[in-house]
Amino acid sequence: MTDLSGKSVLITGAGQGIGQGVALAMAGAGACVAVTGRTLSKVEATAQMVRERGGTALALACDVKSAADLAATVAATVAAFGGLDILVNNAQEVPLGKLEDVSDEAFIAGFESGPLATLRLMKLARPHLVARGGGTIFNFCSSAGIRWDMTGYGAYAAVKQGIRSLTRAAAAEWGGEAIRVLTIAPHAESPGLKWWIENNPEEAQAFFRTIPLGRVGSLEGDIGRALVALAGQDLSYLTGATIPLDGGQANFD
Repeated sequence: MTDLSGKSVLITGAGQGIGQGVALAMAGAGACVAVTGRTLSKVEATAQMVRERGGTALALACDVKSAADLAATVAATVAAFGGLDILVNNAQEVPLGKLEDVSDEAFIAGFESGPLATLRLMKLARPHLVARGGGTIFNFCSSAGIRWDMTGYGAYAAVKQGIRSLTRAAAAEWGGEAIRVLTIAPHAESPGLKWWIENNPEEAQAFFRTIPLGRVGSLEGDIGRALVALAGQDLSYLTGATIPLDGGQANFD
């Protein structure tokens, strides 16, 4: 099992879903975790779950669309834990719908909470990662970006594919500083996916038939633990890649 003792982790969107699963897994591996989200009560609940397991957690309210909130969150994490080793850019507002139906406001919110927030946080984290001798950044994309039929997913795919490009650039530009940057493409038991399944039952049935392993991943065991392993020394030569944690559903080749 990968040991992250002494490591400091900042996770956005950690009040539920994948962010919460990653927080529990990282803390379970010995890391100190800063869990952030727009609703303080939600991230406080996640922090309490970590503490009940014997881990160390800091709960912070943060709207990733706010540059000031992002700067304050990084500063608070570093002040509390003495540095930063791992950044998990998980929070994202999703602009779903056919192109004619996606408003400018929804698309801008998707961009601000996705590629722009990812870029801002990576730049804020970079000097702290360098100060620790390097580190790992995890960004998130979606298999929606490579669907053969983009109907209803174009705006969402656009912001997620933008994040993949930022990952590749950061991996290339900062690799000499021992900073690794990876994109994760998950299918997990998140509230967002559950909502989609409930509201698109026929499409959801077809979707499940395309997953070779026949199931959606668990938040902590399948997604969180995978990020723990990816952050460890055994995979320290891996950077700039898109890692599909989706039971074999998508083909990113």
